[in-house]
Amino acid sequence: MTVVNQNSQIQSSAGQAQPLRRPRKPLGTRAYKVFRVVALIAVVLFLIAPLIWMLLASLKTNVDIYDTAKSFVFSPTFENYANVLQRNNYFVFIFNSFWVAFVSTAFSLVLGVPAAYAMSRFTMHRSALVVLMARVIPGVSLLVPWYYVFSNLKMVGGFEVLILSHMFVALPLIVYIMMSYFDSLPLELEESAQVDGLTPIGAFRRITLPLSVAGMATAGILSFIFSWNNFMFALVLSGSKTKTLPVAIFDFVSYASIDWGGLMAAATVVTIPIMIIALFTQKYIVSGMTAGATKG
Repeated sequence: MTVVNQNSQIQSSAGQAQPLRRPRKPLGTRAYKVFRVVALIAVVLFLIAPLIWMLLASLKTNVDIYDTAKSFVFSPTFENYANVLQRNNYFVFIFNSFWVAFVSTAFSLVLGVPAAYAMSRFTMHRSALVVLMARVIPGVSLLVPWYYVFSNLKMVGGFEVLILSHMFVALPLIVYIMMSYFDSLPLELEESAQVDGLTPIGAFRRITLPLSVAGMATAGILSFIFSWNNFMFALVLSGSKTKTLPVAIFDFVSYASIDWGGLMAAATVVTIPIMIIALFTQKYIVSGMTAGATKG
């Protein structure tokens, strides 16, 4: 009896499940995670530090900006913003920048989306190479010929020449982005639509174009941001009535001194709209930029 009881106890104890122990993560894996977090924090601080300094400097006087003891503890003032928005009439420059960016982006989308569709569907490799070359050529190298031609046409100082010059960069950018986006869309959708009675143009308008909203949003946003931030084209080709924000900021830099408070306030006014646009449209930018990578 004793032997039987001992055997039964051994069997019952053997039948009980042993508690599972989670395997310890290697020390190298934990060190890598710590390093990744530290590196991410360092990169974020490196990127936002200039923005923080710009915002703080816009709330200081020029004397406080040069005083290192008042880097973070100071008496804020909104005199720089009043100087920018009221006395220097920056609302006109804001409208000029918005108008040039909006019109150049709209015209570039109207011309670039059909061109990108044709290059994608009909394998127009030579045309695509021309577009790529236009992306490679620096726009600054064309400023002198542009100024010569447009000055002879009496167009320098008008909105038309600014819009055309911005389209030179925006149009190849839109074509380049939309070509990869159209390549990611299956051709069978358009073929099915044509079987149902649609023409090729009708299939493009009713099938392909609605599916390309994310790509067009991406291309349009990037084009708008470029046009909003462009300085060199507006510096050479704009006039006193068509001056944009980046050129107006340059007025705070004189031969003898720099109004750092006004300069930082004006830079904040330029930066905030673009940051808001990027914040609310980042999902479209990410989806549009990665669309071409999902083909196949």
